[in-house]
Amino acid sequence: MSPAINDPTTAVQALDQIEDLLRRLGRRQLGAGHARDSDGTIRVMFPVPTWQDYLALSFDEIRQYGAGSIQVGRRLRAALVGLSETIAVGDRRAAVQKYLDHLNLGIGRSSFDDQDRAAALQEDRQGLGLSRRPPASESLPIEPQKVHSVLES
Repeated sequence: MSPAINDPTTAVQALDQIEDLLRRLGRRQLGAGHARDSDGTIRVMFPVPTWQDYLALSFDEIRQYGAGSIQVGRRLRAALVGLSETIAVGDRRAAVQKYLDHLNLGIGRSSFDDQDRAAALQEDRQGLGLSRRPPASESLPIEPQKVHSVLES
């Protein structure tokens, strides 16, 4: 996403791939930051990204530019919740939770009305809210006169 082109569906598709990569990366050893020769002596040291760096690189711009999109918020939440459930390393899981708290704070401060804010706080892998089914009591048909009164207001 960019400030010029607001395309939430593309952001959701990108989040699918980003989540998959982070799940794989989350199982790997990070922070080697050095190369050894055949004798095991360290010959080169170099900076490497931390888990927090990977989270920021993966999600910051999508979170910022997608802040006005319920679809992006839902999918981003689903990615973070999914990561927190599958990442076994404690400090990485804590970093994901911290990022999720940051997302919650942003949604709480958004210009969304209460209904949109509640919708944005629900995780949804598709981002559309279609995967959630209402309880049976909510799925009863609506009387036609009630539909017209809702549309007129």
